[in-house]
Amino acid sequence: MARSLLRCLRLPTRLLAAFLLAAVGGCATPPDSKPDVPLPRLVWPEAPETTRIEYVRSFSSSKDLGLTKNFLRRVVDLIFGEAPERLVRPSAVLEVGKIVYVADPGARGVHRFDRGANEYRLIQAEGELPLLSPVGLARGEGDSVYVTDSALAGVYLIKAGAEFATRVPLDQAVAQPTGIAFDAQAKRLYVVDTKAHSIKVFSAQGAYLSSIGQRGEGDGEFNFPTMLWQDAKGRLLVTDSLNFRTQIFDAQGKFIKKFGRMGDSLGDAPRQKGVASDSFGHIYLVDALLNGVQIFDESGQLLLAVGGLGEERGKFWLPAGIFIGGDNTIYVADTYNRRVQVFRYVGGPT
Repeated sequence: MARSLLRCLRLPTRLLAAFLLAAVGGCATPPDSKPDVPLPRLVWPEAPETTRIEYVRSFSSSKDLGLTKNFLRRVVDLIFGEAPERLVRPSAVLEVGKIVYVADPGARGVHRFDRGANEYRLIQAEGELPLLSPVGLARGEGDSVYVTDSALAGVYLIKAGAEFATRVPLDQAVAQPTGIAFDAQAKRLYVVDTKAHSIKVFSAQGAYLSSIGQRGEGDGEFNFPTMLWQDAKGRLLVTDSLNFRTQIFDAQGKFIKKFGRMGDSLGDAPRQKGVASDSFGHIYLVDALLNGVQIFDESGQLLLAVGGLGEERGKFWLPAGIFIGGDNTIYVADTYNRRVQVFRYVGGPT
């Protein structure tokens, strides 16, 4: 109701506006006069080894990103109560320009933190219907964003500046959509169907083109695949979760290689979640059981591990999605710590 009011509310008089502004200002909390004490730099690996990863920040709300509310938003909050703008159970994250999107099944929508326009919105389906289980995000054409909802068995599109997500009409049903990637050059949409143990390929408009894989343990086969990433070379990186490995395909779906094994030590893949790669071709795997991010070279050799169970900076509690931007900024959905942690790769090629 509050969001609908925002779009149509008109203040009747200057007197009322002045009164409300004074009331809002009177309710504001005065800024803390104590200066922030800078925390020590957090890096991996520790000295004297060469630094590869540095911790940047974490955020759980719009305030953490420095977004402030405009006058009308503050008026609505004063009248109806402040709406929560916090992460609840973040599962995936994506950066598009100055906008950060976070898929959040706990909030039943996708948070849009627009640092350029200084705006926040929880994106839901058309008619303000909730997205029950948004788990995957991918950039589409232009600044649009694709969202998978595993509970609604659908793929949704958030157009640039849109207030809601529109369901994409797919020619073939997807039983449990999870990971997603869009090839901007070929105009192909790749959707992981976890329940069907395959990747379905569609046009940007939703026309079915082909399918990759089937259930099994062989090369190119899957056992409950989950997340997906397309690297700079156009290859598809897929977390083949219950085969405890990552598989790599070319853009046409031809198997290239695999790596990973079952176990509970560094280098193993007991509960793979998100996958991504940086500009040097390093492959990053989020593992919920190991509560961290493992970094591999293209052959599958472990290079570095970041994290461990905890609530402190650089620690995780059942993390899920990951996104790496063109400047090698790394976003990780730290699910049960209810935050996104941000890192940066500062090393060179290895």
